Amino acid sequence: MNSYLFSAGALAFIIGCVHSGLGERYIFCRMRTQGFIPTNGGQLLRKSHVQILWATWHVATAISWGVSATLVCYSLPERSGSMPTAVGAAIAMSMLASSMLVLVGTRGRHPGWLGLLGVALLTVIGVD
Repeated sequence: MNSYLFSAGALAFIIGCVHSGLGERYIFCRMRTQGFIPTNGGQLLRKSHVQILWATWHVATAISWGVSATLVCYSLPERSGSMPTAVGAAIAMSMLASSMLVLVGTRGRHPGWLGLLGVALLTVIGVD
């Protein structure tokens, strides 16, 4: 088993869970007036903006789970050493770019950039 790719996959899964859970707890619960999908954007955001913001928020989680599944799949003994370099590079670069966006966008105050950077580095190390 490739423990680096497995760890990267586990970290990507955890990041997705934390992202959706804390987003619902600290952001979207305040924007929800009725029903499952939040619609209250106050004076700044229209209903449709809040709805797409909510959907996009959870799309990021779904994508992180897809990346997680890919990394875990390639970490398994029967697939060990078979992750194409291009796939590993695409995952690592997208995670690095995501990390830098969170770092710059929050001026380092949001810890998400560290987790995303961890996924990127573990992926680079894990690709043979």
